[in-house]
Amino acid sequence: MTARKKLLGELMGRLTKVAMPGPGPNAVVLAELQALRDRVPRLTGSLVASNDGLLVAHDLPPHIEPDTMAAMAAAQLSLSHRLATTAHGGGFHEVVVRGTDGHVVIYAAGWTSLTVLAGPEVNVGRLHLESRPVARTIADQLAATSNELDKDN
Repeated sequence: MTARKKLLGELMGRLTKVAMPGPGPNAVVLAELQALRDRVPRLTGSLVASNDGLLVAHDLPPHIEPDTMAAMAAAQLSLSHRLATTAHGGGFHEVVVRGTDGHVVIYAAGWTSLTVLAGPEVNVGRLHLESRPVARTIADQLAATSNELDKDN
C-alpha cells in the first residue's frame, strides 16, 4: 500500500459509509474549510477531494452528498487539466462553473482539489482572493502529512 493511499484511508476516517480504521479528517483542513465559509459571504459549502475522486474533508450543507460531489469535482478537474494542457501546454489552476443558481469553483491543491460552492450573488473576485490561499494551505498541509507517513514507513 502506498503512503498516499494509506493517508487517504486515514483522512477519510468516519466520512465513509463503511467504517475505516484511523482518525477522522485532518483537523487543519476542516478548520480551513470552516474559516473560508465564515470569511466569504454567500459561500454555501466546500470540500477537498483527491484527484481520483475520494473525499478527504467537507463543509457542505446536508442536502449535498459529499462523495458524489467529490467524484464530480475529480472528473471536472481532470477534464479541465487536460483542456488547459492541450490548449496552452501549461498547468491547471482553477475552473469556474457559473450556473443560474450559483457558482462551483474547483482549485488545484496538490494531489487534491478544493471545490467551493457559492450563491449566484457571490463576489467572485472575493471568492478567489479568499479561496486560492486556502487551496495552497491545504496542499501544503496534506503534503506534510503525507511526508510524515512516508518517514514512518
